[in-house]
Amino acid sequence: MKNVLFILGTRPEAIKLYPVIEHFKKSSHFQTLVCSTGQHSTLLSSTLSSLNIDVDISLELMTPNQSLAKITSECIRELDQVVQATKPNILFVQGDTTTAYCGALVGFYNNIEVAHVEAGLRSDNIYSPFPEEANRKMISNLATYHFCPTPKAASNLQRENYVKNIHVVGNTVVDSLRMLTTKSSAVPNKGTQQDIPELDLSKKIVLVTAHRRENFGNPIKNICSALGSIAEDENIQIIYPVHPNPNVKNVVSDLLKKHKNIVLTPPVDYEQFVWLISISALIITDSGGIQEEAASLGVFTLVTREETERMELIESGWGALVGSNSETIVSKANHFLSMTEQDKKKLAQSNPFGDGTSSLQILNIIKEATKE
Repeated sequence: MKNVLFILGTRPEAIKLYPVIEHFKKSSHFQTLVCSTGQHSTLLSSTLSSLNIDVDISLELMTPNQSLAKITSECIRELDQVVQATKPNILFVQGDTTTAYCGALVGFYNNIEVAHVEAGLRSDNIYSPFPEEANRKMISNLATYHFCPTPKAASNLQRENYVKNIHVVGNTVVDSLRMLTTKSSAVPNKGTQQDIPELDLSKKIVLVTAHRRENFGNPIKNICSALGSIAEDENIQIIYPVHPNPNVKNVVSDLLKKHKNIVLTPPVDYEQFVWLISISALIITDSGGIQEEAASLGVFTLVTREETERMELIESGWGALVGSNSETIVSKANHFLSMTEQDKKKLAQSNPFGDGTSSLQILNIIKEATKE
């Protein structure tokens, strides 16, 4: 039996590793442990609880206003102790967070095979998203297994001269969405107006998130200005679960709290967030994972970034890249919100992020690679 260690520290990592962890825990071939760094403690803990992910080792490294250097150094030191104590044969990391990079580096330092879920994403601008683009490139240097969500991600790795153990498996977020739907009988029933009484479901709902460092300062102010303009339409209501980072929270509260058609809430749990996506006419976000979730649930997305490492969203017709220019955001939002159902069907292709079998594929590939 092989020992497998899953390392996660943020809400997106938990969401996307959840179905992989479930498959490995059910397999008699592996002894599975989960370690949480607590990189995003509040958002992560509610997600772990919502998904019923049992954490075997909790490091709780989050401190207020921590620098990247501080969280990186602490994460490497603590994870090294975890790895030496648990002695895994394979170490799993997901995506491009500081936790994922530190996990991969510690795996390398201890001569342990690293499996990278959601490998190969590239914006080709090392400073955007920051520090994620650098993290994902460094993880690729350290990983033994590259589990790519799309053919484009695999071709990115091949372009960088990676040739071994590249597997196109789809994105595990699709698995999560399907597993939640099965578990909850229908995810849209998980959230209701009772949870967010201000919501008026007779209007077109626009779901907003923004938290990226690149949008701190003037960009987030420009995004808020655009939201205020969009909310002037009485047939539209904006719901904005606001990230707790003060660089976001304080600005958003100051600029938007008085708009009657904008509902500001604290972050919601994952199942409720999936419900919010499902009832939305449009998503406006700078998040990476939400781009995939929205396409998987058939909702169009405006990406408030200058680059996206998920160009499949744009190329498939499910989204548009709008940056933080207020006029562009308003113009594109009005365009999507005014489309008929027939127009939408003509524009959007099939979901480019997979068919919900990614986790099982990953399990079978690792099982085959480690059989004696």
